[in-house]
Formats: sequence, C-alpha cells, structure tokens
Amino acid sequence: MDFIIARRDTVTTQLFHFVSDTRFDDIPDPVRNMARRCILDLTGTAAAGLSSDLSRIIRNIAVRSFNAGDGAPRARIIFDGRTASPAGAAMAGGMTIDSFDAHDGHVLTKGHAGCAIFPALLALADSTRNTISGADLMAALVIGYEVAIRAGIAQHATAPDYHTSGAWNALGVVAMAARLQGLDQEAFRQALGIAEYHGPRSQMMRCIDFPTMVKDGSGWGAMCGVSAAELASEGFTGAPALVVESDSVRDLWIDLGTRWRILEIYFKPYPICRWAQPAVEASLVLRQTHGVTAPDIEAIEVETFHEAVRLDQHRPASTEEAQYSLPFPVAAAVVRGRLAPTDISGAALHDPEILAMSDRILLREADDLNARFPAERFARVTFRLKDGRVLQSETTPARGDAERPLSDLEILEKFKAVASEALGTRAGDIVAAVDKLPGEASSRTLLDLLLNHC
Repeated sequence: MDFIIARRDTVTTQLFHFVSDTRFDDIPDPVRNMARRCILDLTGTAAAGLSSDLSRIIRNIAVRSFNAGDGAPRARIIFDGRTASPAGAAMAGGMTIDSFDAHDGHVLTKGHAGCAIFPALLALADSTRNTISGADLMAALVIGYEVAIRAGIAQHATAPDYHTSGAWNALGVVAMAARLQGLDQEAFRQALGIAEYHGPRSQMMRCIDFPTMVKDGSGWGAMCGVSAAELASEGFTGAPALVVESDSVRDLWIDLGTRWRILEIYFKPYPICRWAQPAVEASLVLRQTHGVTAPDIEAIEVETFHEAVRLDQHRPASTEEAQYSLPFPVAAAVVRGRLAPTDISGAALHDPEILAMSDRILLREADDLNARFPAERFARVTFRLKDGRVLQSETTPARGDAERPLSDLEILEKFKAVASEALGTRAGDIVAAVDKLPGEASSRTLLDLLLNHC
C-alpha cells in the first residue's frame, strides 16, 4: 500500500489541528468573501432545484425512509421544513442542489465540493443543541471546502477512473462534522476512512453518456460524510483514507492554512455542465459580435475536448439530459440570444426551433484542447451561414473561472434570477442575512430562512 506510517501521523495530525483549531479570525478576507459568495450561490441553486422532480422525490424519500428515531437528532430539509435525520436532510439537500446544475466547482477535482458541503453543514447546524455563531458557521464551510477539494484532487491522482463528486466531497463533510461535534483525532481519522471507503464511487462518464437523476453523487456524499462521523463517534472503525494518508498525495495536505483552495473554485453563469459552457459562451459572442440570428445559420461546428464531446444529447427528453448536453444549450442560446434557467427544462425541451438548430450542430474533438483539460476548458465555434459566410470564434473559455471570476454583482444577479420565483420576498431577507452572518452571535436566523418551507 502506498502510505508511510510516520508521514501518515504527520499529515493526519496536521489535518486534525487545521479542522479543529482554525478560527474565523485566521481566515483571510478574500476567503471569507468567497465563503459568502458560495452560500449565496448554493442557496439560489437549491431554490431553483425545488421545482424539479428529482428534488421532490428525494425530499419525500428522506422524510419517509431516512427519518430520525425517537429522541434522535433531526434536521430540517432545505426550503422544505419537514425533518429527517441529519444524514437524510443532508442527502436531500445535496440532491436538490445537484438537480439544477448551476453550483460551483473546481477544475482539478473535475467536480463539485459545495453541493455536498453546504447542505451537510445546514443539517449539522440545525440538528445540534449548541449555538453556532455566524462566524463559526462560515469557518466550518471554508474548512469543508479545503478538505473536500484536496480529497478530490488526491482521488484523481490515486484512482484508475473518474468518480462522481460524492466519492470525495464526503471527506469535507466529515471535517465539518468533526469540528462541530468535537471528535477527537482518532475518531476523526476513522471517520475519514469510513467516508472514503463508503463514498459513492460511481463512474461519472456513465451519467454523461446516459444522463438521469443519479447525476454527480453529491447527495450520497453528503449523507455518507454525516453518517461516517456519527459511526466513528460510536467507535466504528474505517480503513485508512488513502486520499489523505498515501505518500503520493502528501504534498496536497501540507499547505493547509497557507494555500486556500476555495479561492480556485468557479461559478457557473449557466445551469448546465461546466464542460458545455465554453461552447455556449463562444456562440453567444459570435451571435452578438456579428449580429446574426438563428435563421441566418445553416450549421454550427464545435471543437472542444473529449469529455465535452461526450455531452452529445441533441434532443433531450428531460432536464437532466438537457443539463448534460452540449448541442442543446448552444442551440437554445443561439435561438434565444441568452441561456436562462427556463431554457433547459419544461417547454423549451420541445421548442421546434431549438431542436432544429440542435440537430445542425456537429461536435469535434480537438487535440490541443484535450491537452489543456482538466485545468483549462475551452471550445471553438464555427457558424456556417446560409449566405455562404463562415464565422469563427476565438478559442474561448467559460466565464466564472478563478482567472475570469464572476463579480459579486453577477453572483447576486444570478441568485435573484434563479431564486426569485421560488423564494419571493424571502430572497432579499436571505441576501441581508448572508451579508450580516460574520457578525451574528447565532446563525439561527439564516438557518430558519433556508430551512423553513417556502
């Protein structure tokens, strides 16, 4: 096995103290602001996901099958108000966020931390009798991201195939649970091992090729992380977490508290797979720059990296298929001049103009763009016009990367766009509560806004 006992003790001890001892005052201002952005963005995504069949099903199942026993801790499900066990509420929240593919991600993990971290944090905070200040809640969120992102990068370095995010963001959930519940170092180590061993090592490309409600596994990751901490607190033992203890990934953990990986995450301007977003961006720029509209276009060619070419759903039958499509959102953006949340669900899936355009989109794999993945995701788009002209885009990245971040105003406007229908006037109250959170003696006001029924 690829781990060394002496180094294992050094890394796990350092990780334990980072998780247990880091205080809000230790966290730099840019990291605090990023945590605020994450809370707002994930809240909006959760609100938008409420209307999905996926969310409705999993919330009902959580109440029915993952509930708490008599006298056991319980937590409210996000924007639902009904209660389940903390693990059940975390799972339902994670799947609700995952049902609307607009949440943050990290390029080197090829996945998403916040989708599990945030709903698990809400469940853990709501189920405790202890008062958690706003600063402590934000510090726990940051710690969850820092551990989850490193675990994700480590898993891609140690596993032979590409697993969903739930396989590694579960370890970030363990970190938050250990901090909030006061686990000792040995219980923390065992919980990490349980979470890594039982995490949903589902193969992501299967969902890319055949999109369904299983999606990115983050709901199961949230549930697994909460459950792992609970099991370890009772003495349940787990195998060593190789993504922490393997000698080959040691360097990922030695910069805790000095390199803040949360600053490397991206935010999505559109509610679709990140791999499709460069093509959407390039198409919108071409359309606007040259003043063309859908009736002018004979065909569209997209050059991009292999994984994005696999998003080959031209006529999606569900919002899941539309969110994991490249040609359909490009077609919707070209036809409508923008890509709104309503363009990947409902009536848009049957729009004859969008479908006709989607059928005329050809995807091609480009070696130079393959070489830049996963650290960079790019696409080139060509419009072949009916008048014989050929318009070509630049090699275009997605907006919202750490190198090209969305502004605070753009994050706020996105929140309003995706959440206003579900939340009404509560949306403004949530924005105010998030802004005031660092100075609040208790996080209960925000928890009530996020967990009571809409």
